[in-house]
Amino acid sequence: MRARDAGLASCHTCGLLLHLPASGHTHCLRCKTPMHMRKPNSVSQSWAFLLAAMVAYLPANLYPVMTVVSFGKAQSDTIMSGVIYLFLHGDWPLALIVFVASVLVPLLKMLALLYLLITVQRKSHLRNLQRTRLYRIVELVGRWSMVDIFVVALLAALVNVGAVATIEPGPGAIAFTSVVILTIFAAQSFDPRLIWDFPGEIDASTERTR
Repeated sequence: MRARDAGLASCHTCGLLLHLPASGHTHCLRCKTPMHMRKPNSVSQSWAFLLAAMVAYLPANLYPVMTVVSFGKAQSDTIMSGVIYLFLHGDWPLALIVFVASVLVPLLKMLALLYLLITVQRKSHLRNLQRTRLYRIVELVGRWSMVDIFVVALLAALVNVGAVATIEPGPGAIAFTSVVILTIFAAQSFDPRLIWDFPGEIDASTERTR
């Protein structure tokens, strides 16, 4: 028997186990945090944030992330032009880090969320344990996706020398920040307990672990 079948749920804040009413909603008796059997509108909210992130992903990679103005001349660079520049000048480890953190990780994160949402909507009961682990990975890597925005901000603080040179964030930086924030919201809105909500999945998973 599952906790849901018994009407039990634990508080996300303090961990207190409570018996939920038939509505599936209540407040924690200990810390007063709202409690739900499942996050309300989890799938629809995740879809909304994910689709918005996908829309922002293109301008994030096509538009300049920063503009360097030196002696009256401006040079704008996108994420990929920066990666190519670093690679051609021998800084391939840094180029690899920027490419993975700024291009590959956000793309893989969106694909992972897309896979999770589609399988939940199709009521799939296959590879539940693997899908749960995938969700945990998505949550873990999300906080490291702002590395190149941090680099731009750091450069702007260190290299800005008044009339000689200035570094300004471009529209690509705004779009990339939007991608990161939207994918974080999409992951937080998704309820991983939905993965385990369909008949037969618990018995199958238990048999594989014996």
